[in-house]
Amino acid sequence: MDAEDRVVIRRATAQDFEEWLALFEAVAKEGRWIGREAPLDRVERREAFERGLEAADALLLVAELRGRLAGTLGAGLRLGIAEFGMLVGEPWRGRGVGSKLLESFLDWAQEKGAHKASLQVWPHNETAIALYEKFGFVKEGRLRRHYRRRNGELWDSIQMGRVLDQTSPGSPYG
Repeated sequence: MDAEDRVVIRRATAQDFEEWLALFEAVAKEGRWIGREAPLDRVERREAFERGLEAADALLLVAELRGRLAGTLGAGLRLGIAEFGMLVGEPWRGRGVGSKLLESFLDWAQEKGAHKASLQVWPHNETAIALYEKFGFVKEGRLRRHYRRRNGELWDSIQMGRVLDQTSPGSPYG
């Protein structure tokens, strides 16, 4: 692999906001891969971005490729469950960006002592589902007609998870 095609994953910094927002907006405008729809509320997105930078139980990663932000992953840890969402910009898909983001996220979740990693994904996003399955995530359920889109449609969501703690006992109640 050429050095300029190497994906670099790092924690976001305050200086990344404008490029991060532009990437987020571009994927939101596609209208089919993430929950947020364009136009984005800049103030709300800035607040979420800053929470991701500052909170001890949060993670905000960016992926750089060829000197540009190619993807991002945001995560939070609550009650031992590391929930995340991620996106990769259209020109950068299929180049290992998602894999590198997931690897870094799973390392963080393990370091934080999470017992499980969790996400939701649209059922039609077969490429993302295959990526998550490659990393050991399994489909755990389907939320039917769960999210209302701006056009009034009600979309299903697939809940996926990966158990990180294989040693603690499970519930005695099945």
